[in-house]
Amino acid sequence: MGIEFNASDRTTLGVEWELQLVDVETRHLRQEAEQVLAELPDLSEAPSAPPLRHELMQCTVEVVTGVCETVQEAREDLAGSVRRLQGALEPRGAAAICSGTHPLDDWRDQAMSPVQRYGELVDQMQWLARRILTFGVHVHVGVRSAEKAVPIVNALAGHLPHFLALTASSPFWNGHDTGLASSRSIVFGALPTSGPPPVLPDWAAFEDYMATLLRAGTIAGIKEVWWDVRPHPDLGTVEIRMFDGIPTLREVGMAAALTQSLVTHFDNLLDRGYRLPCRPSWVVNDNKWRATRYGLDARIITDERGSTVPLRDDLYELVRELEPVAARLGCADDLDVVSEVLDKGASYERQRAVVRDGGTLDDVVDTLIAEFREGIGGPAAGTDRVGGGTAAAPPTPTNRGTTHAGT
Repeated sequence: MGIEFNASDRTTLGVEWELQLVDVETRHLRQEAEQVLAELPDLSEAPSAPPLRHELMQCTVEVVTGVCETVQEAREDLAGSVRRLQGALEPRGAAAICSGTHPLDDWRDQAMSPVQRYGELVDQMQWLARRILTFGVHVHVGVRSAEKAVPIVNALAGHLPHFLALTASSPFWNGHDTGLASSRSIVFGALPTSGPPPVLPDWAAFEDYMATLLRAGTIAGIKEVWWDVRPHPDLGTVEIRMFDGIPTLREVGMAAALTQSLVTHFDNLLDRGYRLPCRPSWVVNDNKWRATRYGLDARIITDERGSTVPLRDDLYELVRELEPVAARLGCADDLDVVSEVLDKGASYERQRAVVRDGGTLDDVVDTLIAEFREGIGGPAAGTDRVGGGTAAAPPTPTNRGTTHAGT
């Protein structure tokens, strides 16, 4: 089975941001995506790559960038679409937030999207799909050839705990503290074609594996392979799907900068004739669980002998290693937000702190509303902080002829 990879000529970016629609009075989810999107037909009904889209449930709107050259461009693209969305939500007494799960609501109370392919997914997966009341951020980065895509995916899989711990934002599920940093990774990870990617030697092996899954009837198309990091042949990208829902635009920029810098770094190593790192599957799986449970406080496995290091220390080292790459890409400030999250807390820590300080889960939702709003609005670029601040007013999103985004 030949699969064409529509190679990108540089490490361009595309970002997908799944947002929750919440009632500002009750703090519960609003099942109004269909009505809200209908009020914004220029953004939701564009013939190619609409910036606002349905997701599995009616409480979700997905915001999608066009093809962006830089992290700054991606942030401005997202902010422009989100401000339009907020303009439709505010008269309804609703707001947008983002976290890996909603702290309060039950999946059994949600209405499903009218999109046909989501209905087909629910029919096929049943309970596994109906309970996916989860929200994430996906980042695509352009790759210059199919031959590079698989080794880059293998190398990125070694960083799944880094991606997850920095953005873990789903400690609560159905109104209860799960004891996990990311309950989303468990809920979504139950799908049969999700989870860490298998270790494959090259593009031909990827083609053979997809052909086997299709022949067996496991999937109807390769877009039904929802690995935590995967090649996306149609878009010519690798896609990181490991990030939990990210509450602030500033942290979305961090995730995009980390991804673009890593892919660029690995691409450069391949050009210089180096073999990319490839962790054994048991190490990748174990490290993902450690980040799911302990977040930034995890100790991750670094070799086949079982040596471990604190994930926080490894992240500091990773940022230092990538700083020259990020500087060349123009996203050094965005990458530096990693250090800020390490110092001030990831979202799962900030949410738990609200409850620890005497607040309720309603207060957690209010905090998420405030963080999201403060990260989108304001007069000055680059002055927002983790958990709040301001960002520049963006131009109208452009470059809509194509997109890196895709489910």
